Amino acid sequence: MKIKEIKVIVCSPGRNFVTVKVITDEGTYGIGDATLNGREMAVVAYLEEHVVPCLIGRDPNEIEDIWQYLYKGVYWRKGPITMASIAAIDMALWDIKGKIAGLPVYQLLGGKSRRGVTLYAHANGESINDTLDKVQEHIDQGFKAVRLQSAIPGLKVTYGVLGDKKDYFELQGNRPLPPEEEWSTQKYFNSIVDLMRQARARFGNEVEFLHDVHSRLTPIESARLGKLMEEFNLLFLEDASIAENQDSYKVIRQHTTTPLAIGETYNTIWDCKDLIQNQLIDYIRVAATHAGGITALRRIADFASIYNVKIAPHGAPDLSPVCFAAHMHLNIWAPNFGIQEFVGFGNDKSKEIFKHNFTVENGMAYMSEAPGLGIEFDEEAALKYPYKRSYLPVSRLEDGTLWNW
Repeated sequence: MKIKEIKVIVCSPGRNFVTVKVITDEGTYGIGDATLNGREMAVVAYLEEHVVPCLIGRDPNEIEDIWQYLYKGVYWRKGPITMASIAAIDMALWDIKGKIAGLPVYQLLGGKSRRGVTLYAHANGESINDTLDKVQEHIDQGFKAVRLQSAIPGLKVTYGVLGDKKDYFELQGNRPLPPEEEWSTQKYFNSIVDLMRQARARFGNEVEFLHDVHSRLTPIESARLGKLMEEFNLLFLEDASIAENQDSYKVIRQHTTTPLAIGETYNTIWDCKDLIQNQLIDYIRVAATHAGGITALRRIADFASIYNVKIAPHGAPDLSPVCFAAHMHLNIWAPNFGIQEFVGFGNDKSKEIFKHNFTVENGMAYMSEAPGLGIEFDEEAALKYPYKRSYLPVSRLEDGTLWNW
């Protein structure tokens, strides 16, 4: 069996997705997710110009060697463009191997460690009451864990809340440049404690709460927030600080017992090595799409397990359902799985393109026994929704200073 063709397809059924389809000379194919929000076409160019030509004629069964070849075979290692490209190829090869074996990918990893995958939902509100009403909706649907984000009084747009806009495309209007959000640490601190206090008063201690700072704070500010959150018993505080300097989390850790999670912007095990081995975090949130695929994330999970760190893969809507499928197989296998971020399976357009048999019941996701990743990609449907340039927002302080620690 040889790799005969590799297609790179970009579609926009609500968000831009980059899908890779690896086709063998025997007709079996696999799919992978190479989406990199705001830099999608850079990944497309890297794949088409530098990866695809190197893989035609290769044996698709050689997953490990191909991964090493794509990572070590270039002088310029790591980085989001390279690792998203590797990730998509890697997922597609695992998909092929599962189809050849007639087994779901998790069986090839070693089988199940649990019956289902615990999820957490998002409650993003225009006010505290709006956020709490959305928490109630998720509880009514059976979720046992919910992330709380609320608009901050006095700021026009807040992370997780789009105001009167339905999506980032609309937020950018006819001028597709990064939208800008105001940030005030003091106004944030004034509101976050009130949000959590009202949430615990209304829902008690039966529901797990999470909160995403989205890297808006300095380490000492994050330490202060962690202390303030201790009375509310969060499952974890996400991305309190960016931690490009991994020593930043020493400052946070020594001041609070609130569990800490980070990793959605990381691309390799090296980005999180010190945080894990020094036990400065409790959950590592790398995504298979951004960190080298199933092969790489499995290594990170094994490394993290030595230090009692759990995996909680990133699951934002700018990762395609193919990435969710990869996470499902990793999560059902990994003995140190913690929780999976979940924002649904997309809109009707997305469901037309990406077809699967995953189900959600009482806050847990379950998978079928379909071979490979268990997800199909409809190319014709994808072509109906062409690429639209889109960016994540940029944060500035009220005086105009660019801000994202």
